[in-house]
Parts: sequence; C-alpha cells; structure tokens
Amino acid sequence: MADSKREKVSGSYLEYKGKPLVREENTIVYGDMSEKYVLILEIMSYKEYNGSKVPGKIFIQVVNSQDSSDVFKEGQKDDIYQALDIGIIWLDRALRG
Repeated sequence: MADSKREKVSGSYLEYKGKPLVREENTIVYGDMSEKYVLILEIMSYKEYNGSKVPGKIFIQVVNSQDSSDVFKEGQKDDIYQALDIGIIWLDRALRG
C-alpha cells in the first residue's frame, strides 16, 4: 500500500504577503500547506493584453490543505488581480474562523 505522506519539496518559493505562491500550468496555489486552508486559483481562459497572453476568467477556491474536497468557499472573477484580492480575503477569514 502506498504511503499517503508527501515529501516536502526543497528550495525556495515566491512569497506574497508572507505566504508561498506557486504556479504549475493553469493552477496557482497560495498559502502555507501546514495551515488548515489554502487558496487555489484555476485559470479558465486567457485574453490578449498589449500583445501578451494574460489570465482571463479565474475560478477561486479556498480548500482544506489536507483534503481538497473540503471546500470552504468558491467563486469566479474576470481577472487575476480581482481573483487574488478576494481569494486572500476569503483565505484570511477561513484561517481566523
């Protein structure tokens, strides 16, 4: 039977407001995995801005860091800045509650 523990990845991460911010393809995870909740941003679409491809629609979820099926709150925004702003507010509330 496989061990359910994951190894900690070594190295340094980009941090925003004191918490790790990690991106893999279309998924951005913000938060400390040792805390109860983390923020997950799923990039659903892209748009063109000044000749560059930037994230468009973003699906936002605050989930339990140990069980991703335990969703505290979810929603959607039309750009990455709005999604990160509201997501951080939701994450702070989840961690305080």
